[in-house]
Amino acid sequence: MSSMATIRDFLAQKRIAIVGVSRNDKELSRMLLRTLRNRGCEAFAVNPAMDKVDELPCYPSLREIPSHVDGVLVMASPAVTDQVVRDCAELHIQRVWMYRAGGQGAVSPEAVEFCREHGIAVVPGECPYMFLKGESWFHGLHGFLKKIGGSYPA
Repeated sequence: MSSMATIRDFLAQKRIAIVGVSRNDKELSRMLLRTLRNRGCEAFAVNPAMDKVDELPCYPSLREIPSHVDGVLVMASPAVTDQVVRDCAELHIQRVWMYRAGGQGAVSPEAVEFCREHGIAVVPGECPYMFLKGESWFHGLHGFLKKIGGSYPA
């Protein structure tokens, strides 16, 4: 389980890359990209199959982003996550959030272990919207239910 300190630290960053941004502008990854930007974060879209997202550049990989990012939110398959965390270590990116709403999401046990071995702060699961106050009653309810069930981060 993640700690609230790690979650708060991640969400306080001003330069975050989102790996696995969807082509569909109604998908959660696109909504999160816009939400982070609206909150003053310089958020970068990463998807090798796209050139632009919401009229801004979309990068094929973390390596192509023109300057350092503070954190990476992975919204792709666990196989992609395994490579992303290796890229983060090489690029000296110290924060990774592996998105999960249900099922496995982007979480890879090997990638979580890699992060821990390389001093990368990791959020292995969770939906960022549960921790972005005032964004969605649905996500607030989800967080409340996790608190009742004892699975909300401490």
